[in-house]
Amino acid sequence: MKFVAPVFEVSDLDFKISNQKILDSISLKIFTGEYDAVIGPNGGGKTTLVRMLLGLQVPTSGSIEIFGQDIKKFQGWHKIGYVPQGTTLVDTSFPATVLDVVLMGRASKRGFFKRYNKEDKDAAYNAMRQMNVMDLSQKMIGSLSGGQRQRVMIARALASNPSVLILDEPNTGVDKNSQHLFYALLRDLNKNNNLTILFITHDVGVIVDDIDRVFTVNRSLSTCNNPKEAISCEDISKLYATSAHLLHNHHGH
Repeated sequence: MKFVAPVFEVSDLDFKISNQKILDSISLKIFTGEYDAVIGPNGGGKTTLVRMLLGLQVPTSGSIEIFGQDIKKFQGWHKIGYVPQGTTLVDTSFPATVLDVVLMGRASKRGFFKRYNKEDKDAAYNAMRQMNVMDLSQKMIGSLSGGQRQRVMIARALASNPSVLILDEPNTGVDKNSQHLFYALLRDLNKNNNLTILFITHDVGVIVDDIDRVFTVNRSLSTCNNPKEAISCEDISKLYATSAHLLHNHHGH
């Protein structure tokens, strides 16, 4: 069997801001085709960890490898699709159509100032089809609902044909029905496209049945390899220092 490097391999990662430890000796591996969640309280360091995986912040100490390569040398950023926090909260006067926004996702592949070619447009249309937003292509992004915008932002992340999709708190400002549709779409992408998904959330209730592993981050990290059984309310309560109820979203298996 051929050895396949993990998508991400993080070893002994520390991050300090003026002597305050935000992350403390974090180690984790994420493998191709996994659907993993990172959960933890606000301020626990989840977004900091993601920013490091994306090369947007540099750890105080420790190492990160992406597809077996040191992050400092890694060039294949188009392989990583990223949906940052707050993307559904678009300025309603922002003058761009859905197609314009999705095409922006091609910039990591071809640089910002080259003209879009047929391959770019085909990739954008394909991403919009996958996210069921093809019928919105000429609508202005500001006129869409939160759930529609959420799907457009994921289509933008998919336009570069990534191997990995990282979503940071993607459900802000999205109603429950849209969330269920959204989980079903993510599940299909993970299963049918073998897309590795890393889902960051502080909302314990969104730990869906499809998730392979859960990483809990509250300065330090613990890993749960069987979310359905191993995440007990006691663990969650400790993590959040509050009493918690864990929900499973049974969405029509």
